[in-house]
Amino acid sequence: MLTHENQRRWQLLAILAVIGFLLWRLSPMLMPFVVAAMLAYLGDPLADRLERLGLGRSLAVSVVFLVLVLVVGGALLLLIPLISHQIENLIQNVPRYVDWAEHTAWPWLQAKLHLDPRTFDSDQLIATLKEHIGSVGDIAGQVLGKVSRSGLGVVLWLTNLVLIPVVAFYLLRDWDRMVAAIDRMLPRSIEPTIAHLARESDAVLGAFVRGQLLVMLALGVYYGAGLSLVAGLSVGVLIGMVAGLLSFVPYLGFITGFGAALIAALVQYGDWTHVLIVCGVFVIGQLLEGYVLVPKLVGEKIGLHPVAVIFAVLAGGELFGFIGVLLALPSASVVMVLLRYAMERYRQSDLYTEEGEADPAIHEAVTEVDIAVHTAAGTVEAEAAIKAPVREPPAKP
Repeated sequence: MLTHENQRRWQLLAILAVIGFLLWRLSPMLMPFVVAAMLAYLGDPLADRLERLGLGRSLAVSVVFLVLVLVVGGALLLLIPLISHQIENLIQNVPRYVDWAEHTAWPWLQAKLHLDPRTFDSDQLIATLKEHIGSVGDIAGQVLGKVSRSGLGVVLWLTNLVLIPVVAFYLLRDWDRMVAAIDRMLPRSIEPTIAHLARESDAVLGAFVRGQLLVMLALGVYYGAGLSLVAGLSVGVLIGMVAGLLSFVPYLGFITGFGAALIAALVQYGDWTHVLIVCGVFVIGQLLEGYVLVPKLVGEKIGLHPVAVIFAVLAGGELFGFIGVLLALPSASVVMVLLRYAMERYRQSDLYTEEGEADPAIHEAVTEVDIAVHTAAGTVEAEAAIKAPVREPPAKP
């Protein structure tokens, strides 16, 4: 027979399992709602602050929503022409990159690594690409034709684009009421614990989400300005933006941006001076990130190991696709709060604190050793006296 306590635990596990299953099954359609919820979460502290200044909730949310729209719209108006210009510049320089790879990089690798010249046969590679360009074009034409005939993909994309601000507005307006409703639905026996964990998770998420976004923005601006103004790279802004966006995964933004900037410097200038300038830009960027931006904006409260971050991003992408990547690090920070709580409960449980009886098998197997340390004439000697049971000699007949 199950006790009342066990029945309650099984009921809670069943509810959590059903919620997890529904989220997993509905993950393909959750993207606009997840993005809207993130926007509402980011805007809720500002709306609460405006409420404390005397504004009503609806007016405060309208002000916050207007600020978010202006910020996002201004960023798009500023970035889209800049990105398009950088991409056009990159496309125009593609022949130079191909020529550098064919006549400089590949021969250098062959000479240094003593590889067979056929390993990097550029003519064969180009011929293979030309051979498959036709099939790729046919596939792309079929896909575009199907989308244009049905129009479903475009409609879904536009629907998600319209849903995000609408859902974000209503979530932001009713955020406090939804939190209170969820609190009222919790079983009273676990409500204090859940409320404590929720407050701690909110503090960690606030430090991570808002701080990490500011770190990404600062690194993107720094790398873009440094690579374009100091190093003089024609695609420096694009490389800096990519490095800043990928900096939420430890070392991914640095490695990607540094590799792309080195190639761009070698192709555009072909000297060691600009290569050293690129190295200096990224070394200063790493110092700035590690000693200024992350400690000041994110802090040490999250405590996520770089390996845990990489695993969380890969696991989230494998399980839930783009939404999983989007929510990987916030979810991992909440999981860290839960794991710290579970570890504290374990250390206070009888399983950890109760001392067991001495194991007789181990006790009998241990040989008694006495170590005596003597100091004489400035030397230290250790003597081990092994005590063995003394056997009586057999009696003489």
